[in-house]
Amino acid sequence: MLVAVTATAQQTRKIRLVQADLMSYDKRLGPDIQRILGNAVFEHDGAYLYCDSAHLNNVTNSVKAYSKVRIKASDTLNLYGDSIYYSGETRIAEVFDHVKLVDNQTVLTTNKLVFDRNTEIAYYLTGGHIINDDNTLDSRRGYYHTNTKDFFFKDDVVLVNPDYVMNCDTLRYNTRSKISWFRGPTTIKGEDTDIYAENGWYNTVTDISEFNENARVKNGDQVLTGDSLYYERKDGFGEAFRNIVVTDTVQDIIIHGQYARYSKALGYTMITQKPEALFLEKADTLFLHADTLRATFDSARNTKEVFAYYHVKYFRTDIQGMSDSLVYTFRDSTMRMLGSPVLWTDENQLTADSIHVTTANKKIKNLYLYNTGFIISRDTLGTGFNQIKGRNITGYFVDNELTALKVTGNSETIYWVREDDGTLTGINKAFSSDMSIRLRDKKMQQIVYIQKPEAVLYPEGELSEADRLLKDFRWLGDRRPMKREDIFVW
Repeated sequence: MLVAVTATAQQTRKIRLVQADLMSYDKRLGPDIQRILGNAVFEHDGAYLYCDSAHLNNVTNSVKAYSKVRIKASDTLNLYGDSIYYSGETRIAEVFDHVKLVDNQTVLTTNKLVFDRNTEIAYYLTGGHIINDDNTLDSRRGYYHTNTKDFFFKDDVVLVNPDYVMNCDTLRYNTRSKISWFRGPTTIKGEDTDIYAENGWYNTVTDISEFNENARVKNGDQVLTGDSLYYERKDGFGEAFRNIVVTDTVQDIIIHGQYARYSKALGYTMITQKPEALFLEKADTLFLHADTLRATFDSARNTKEVFAYYHVKYFRTDIQGMSDSLVYTFRDSTMRMLGSPVLWTDENQLTADSIHVTTANKKIKNLYLYNTGFIISRDTLGTGFNQIKGRNITGYFVDNELTALKVTGNSETIYWVREDDGTLTGINKAFSSDMSIRLRDKKMQQIVYIQKPEAVLYPEGELSEADRLLKDFRWLGDRRPMKREDIFVW
């Protein structure tokens, strides 16, 4: 039997039939079920359900809707699917097949969705796909809080943005603020930047983010890790806090510290709070400390220079040094020490206004002492000091061992001359314009005085303590770093 139907008053919590083309009863469907056909509209507690056909059960206060199904839950929220089961008692809707949730600019598609009107939470457990402006998200499980506009995603979560792709285990995403919060192993891959962290947040509008727990940012061949990272992708600006490690795999550098600042636009990374740089080599590693370390890089992310400011000290088994500041340039493989520099190699202490050390194939090639060059070493028996002084001094190395010296301008030497058995012959004091010195087994073997030489060999007793030292003599052996830990002691 078919009858025309119009809206009738119902009890407050009963599902109300607003309109339909036809209503019929078929006992084969059940004793309490009415069959509703054509342009059907139902209402329950302010929500409307639209469909082509439905089975309404007034006893259980539930409805099964089929074909072109839609629930309008609010002014902005609509649910679509091939079929819906809705209970007026529990206020829970189950939507099946070709499911689509639309809320303003957010569209969720899945195969099955459950919407609880009591909590205003919709969720899926069999995979879902979300589009929100330029962002798309996929996950195995998802929960949408329609009142706060928060999505919670779990298992195989993928967020795709025009500039990057994020993969994680757990993600919270707000469709209003476009901010995502993630937990668990997370990767964010961009065109030239890769990020890893296990906790943090990302603003997809401003491209500002914060990463915690095993955080890592990779730019080209440089990797920055720390307990916490703050990063502005658009400006290429970042900060890192606590247990920081900067690694350059091309230049073989590792820098540690407790605070770092990175600027892509200005091309630098700065590290402070007990920073330490490790210049890695197969045979040995140079450890360097200063109050502040600053590395610059070019547009290809290749490190150009490393600057060290204030209280600089470094240690390697064959060379050690200290100065107010230091610059290492990779283009010419040169280390420049400025501000009261001191360099130690073997038994020699070298000082000058500035010291430059050049390397080749990661071995010391030459060193240059500019203005007031001064080289001091203890006499073999430790009773005095051998000294070389001049305006400029050039040192030549073979296999990291000092083998020759060239002194130019106002050259002076004091040298303790001994026989092979150690017997002191005398103390030689010499002056000349220039001089050339050869060394063997870390000892001076030959000195050639050039232009107007003056040399006198004095018996030990004829020279006072003051006469045994050249002007501006300073012995700084107590400040020489003898192990890695000493670079932190100024």
